Amino acid sequence: MADTPASSAGANCLEKLKNYVKTPKGFILTAEIFVSFIIIICYGASHTGGYSSVAICEMIFAMVFFGIFMMELDKQFLVVNWVWSDLFRAGIGAVLYLIVSLINVIGGSGDGARIAGGVFGLIAGLLFAYDTYTIYLQIKSTRQHTAASTDDRV
Repeated sequence: MADTPASSAGANCLEKLKNYVKTPKGFILTAEIFVSFIIIICYGASHTGGYSSVAICEMIFAMVFFGIFMMELDKQFLVVNWVWSDLFRAGIGAVLYLIVSLINVIGGSGDGARIAGGVFGLIAGLLFAYDTYTIYLQIKSTRQHTAASTDDRV
């Protein structure tokens, strides 16, 4: 039986997924999605589930950027500066996770799921902060390579 175009496209997408998860950026985004999902489960099991909104939003944003970078759409849609957008996503995610997690760890006495969500949130905050740092290093290295020439023309 010959491969149909639909099955080869699906296999191509699966290969892209496998290859992208093995990259450092793909691994970080996968870890962000996984930890955010654990936090959603923890906050969903707690008595106050309203804190799960940060985890839901950050998981969706991480999934969107994972899909964009995996399918290499960032090289096709040049209208958006994807590196800077990813930097803002990761930086805001780190700050929000740290704030919400500290609130939950400090004020979650008697609610084990809320405290667990807060602890995983602190881990997620550090993971998002690490992602922000790696993106910052990427921006810094590309700026040094594309430095403007110093002409003496007036």
